[in-house]
Amino acid sequence: MNRIKETFEKLKAKNEKALVAFVTAGDPNIKKSLSIIKNMHKAGVDILELGIPFSDPTADGPVIQRASARALKQGVNIKAVLKLTKSIREFTNIPIILFGYYNPIHLYGNKKFYIDAVSAGADGLLIVDLPPEESDEMTNEWEGNKLALIRLIALTTPKDRIKKIADSASGFLYLVSKIGVTGSAGIDTTLSADKFKIIRSITDLPVCVGFGISTPEHVSSVASFADGIVIGSAFEKTIEKNIDNPELESIIAKQTDEYKKATKNR
Repeated sequence: MNRIKETFEKLKAKNEKALVAFVTAGDPNIKKSLSIIKNMHKAGVDILELGIPFSDPTADGPVIQRASARALKQGVNIKAVLKLTKSIREFTNIPIILFGYYNPIHLYGNKKFYIDAVSAGADGLLIVDLPPEESDEMTNEWEGNKLALIRLIALTTPKDRIKKIADSASGFLYLVSKIGVTGSAGIDTTLSADKFKIIRSITDLPVCVGFGISTPEHVSSVASFADGIVIGSAFEKTIEKNIDNPELESIIAKQTDEYKKATKNR
């Protein structure tokens, strides 16, 4: 059984929902990034989304854009992200999802990326700007199916397209809870809950909800229907605000713990 499936099954047995945490790899630097992730893991993160820094992260808001810029200034590239992934795998067995845009992966080489990502211990890949119609050029070069391809579904995605997306996905589906970029304020959980019901009528894949989730109250609300909750910008705001604070790791661990507790209080 792969790590993603096993994680969701274990959480379901405990009546918990997955806390999926996004951080940009190498923000503010590789050493600090690894320390931050260790502390988030200890505090209860169930699945890690590790962002590959990119110069033009069009789906991301200003907070994650700045995180990418900081990592890029440190020279963080795909090779460094995969090395970090390998280091993370040394202390945890939680699923690691690599999150990014297609351009850097294409330049790295689709076949090489698959081999190196699996070797490093990654479990899945989410590419924001690669729809099902265009992803065969990448997956046709993959030598196996050890890397789950996570797909995005929007609130505006029609039912027939949801089926097409779900049929080409593996691991879990990522429901974008609002129209806009990451980190934009507010979330209407009613719209997400309604969309979740439609998705669930089409597929049994776990569905995680993200975008605009920043408080334990948001987490608790989304946990009432979704299989997992994705939080990214809220963590990156904490990193950005406390870059020079020696207590950064403990601050983000406390934040993680509060979110994780909210996945249980339903």
